Amino acid sequence: MTLTDTAPAKINLCLFLGPLREADGRHELVSVMQSVTLADELVLEGAPTAAADEVVCPGVNGRNLAADALAMFRAATGWVGPPVRLTIAKRIPVAAGMGGGSADAAAALRLAARAAGVDDDALLHRLAARLGADVPAQVRPGRALATGAGEEVRPLARGAPLGVLVLPSDRPLSTAEVYREADRLGLPRDAADLAALRADVEAALANDGDLPDALLVNDLEPAARSLAPGIGAALDEAREAGADAVMVSGSGPTVLGLFHGADGPQRAREAARALATRTPAAVACEALA
Repeated sequence: MTLTDTAPAKINLCLFLGPLREADGRHELVSVMQSVTLADELVLEGAPTAAADEVVCPGVNGRNLAADALAMFRAATGWVGPPVRLTIAKRIPVAAGMGGGSADAAAALRLAARAAGVDDDALLHRLAARLGADVPAQVRPGRALATGAGEEVRPLARGAPLGVLVLPSDRPLSTAEVYREADRLGLPRDAADLAALRADVEAALANDGDLPDALLVNDLEPAARSLAPGIGAALDEAREAGADAVMVSGSGPTVLGLFHGADGPQRAREAARALATRTPAAVACEALA
């Protein structure tokens, strides 16, 4: 048995941060999440010499969220298939705010379901919600409105063409530390403010399917910039490269330049070429169809 899949990165076209929930200590949020063509590649195959499932991900230290996904799937379904080896070829920057670990976990759930002959998206979404806020929207890559603490996912129709310039950083940030800094800075909005912004987002999506620049906001950006001041220079780089809008990706520190319109993907590629000497290297991708 050999099964393959891709795990697309995600960008948050908006990320509005709300109050902590008493029940689980997670923040409420409103976010439009868009999968992009930058993706990890995964291979699931039998592991005849291993006594248990294993995940191989060169260049990533520590436990991989995909391993938790496999273990959780087995526990929830009772799948007793032989041990498997999941090999992940990383293309998405690590600890960069692009949901690479979450994308891998979501892909691991899809692959395990295929291997076990399970066709139950509702189950995969329930498991994804337990793995992390970014995982549910990546079970079926595309564009989605994520609410609650990320576990409430509403798929959206494809948006207009969008080119994305990705400017990685050599200073990784963990999601947890950025959220702690956001709390320290008092960034979370109250419930009424969050509800009003959700209404604005839903109205924009219902109108023409895309967000106006005024809603291309990431509430975590000040926290990420506080922890990694070099983000400011990267934002300037993206502006100078001609991006129509610039923002921090998720919890950072990666910076995005957004290029709208039918020529957006081409302009993003040209911007990446213009930054050929940058370290870490600039990458161009586009919204996933």
